[in-house]
Amino acid sequence: MDPDAVAAVVARYRRFAEVEAPGRSALYAEWARGLIGDPAAVAVLARIPAARRQPPLVFAVTRMLGAPERGYAHWAAWLADHADLVVEECARRALQTNEPARCAALLPALGAIDGPIALIELGASAGLCLYPDRYSYAYRAGEATVAVDPADGPSRVRLACDVSGPMPAPRMPQIVWRAGIDLQPLDAADSDDRRFLTSLVWPGEEGREARIGAALDVVAADPPVLVAGDATDPAVLAAVAHAAPEDARLVITTPGVLPHVPRAGRERLEAALDDLDATWITIDPIALHDDWRGADGVPDDAFVLGLDRRVLARVDPLGASVEWLPGAPSARG
Repeated sequence: MDPDAVAAVVARYRRFAEVEAPGRSALYAEWARGLIGDPAAVAVLARIPAARRQPPLVFAVTRMLGAPERGYAHWAAWLADHADLVVEECARRALQTNEPARCAALLPALGAIDGPIALIELGASAGLCLYPDRYSYAYRAGEATVAVDPADGPSRVRLACDVSGPMPAPRMPQIVWRAGIDLQPLDAADSDDRRFLTSLVWPGEEGREARIGAALDVVAADPPVLVAGDATDPAVLAAVAHAAPEDARLVITTPGVLPHVPRAGRERLEAALDDLDATWITIDPIALHDDWRGADGVPDDAFVLGLDRRVLARVDPLGASVEWLPGAPSARG
């Protein structure tokens, strides 16, 4: 057994138990606390490649494979009986949380763009954020609520978002073509991939599993173009971009993916975006970018909605809130 791997597992799961899980998932906090004092369980996780043993991934994989959502003793007993299967499955999976609620933060920027739009998402997973025009929204500003629905009526996917500031009136974008790039694209119609995505929802996060399941149904009914590849490779991005309809406005989104891309890859991607005649919309921690316009006064730990390197709003990273900033542009023709 590799002692460095063992030490790394204990340190990572201790941090998860003490800092990340409390207040979000009591069950995951209990599992992580139990694991750091259980040499047999630690030894199983130490066999998983270092890049694939994050607590949210390992716990999701075990639940996907049938681990009981009960106390630590029950989970550890299940792990002992299925150790080889867990190691194998974790080695081929990656964290690919695909949260359609991010579309509530993207929509104000997308809806202000004159269509028709050819939409490309980088780090698309199963493509759930490629369908902002197929979901229903409730934007809440104090006592007032503005509802936005697809042209054919309310959607089963209903997204609520608290808004403040001078945000433009949200409207549906006119999307005529959609494609995604991901290292390991997931298939919304595949039962194993669906189970994996819903298992990535932490126990205790009310409503997310049902929302993701409904969004998966939307995507499965009208699949996008999904390309397996590295979106930071200029050739991969250019090939997908050139497949878009010539009479549509090219819009590229990166909602929540750039923090997982090494700095060299982000720089390569931004250079590739500059070479395309495209609008870029992203949701990122502002600390990732040191040259954006409109970032004055935005705290370093804030997530923001960006349009072509211009900060439009502070946002919740999963789309629960949008705070439009004074002076941010309200439209782009």
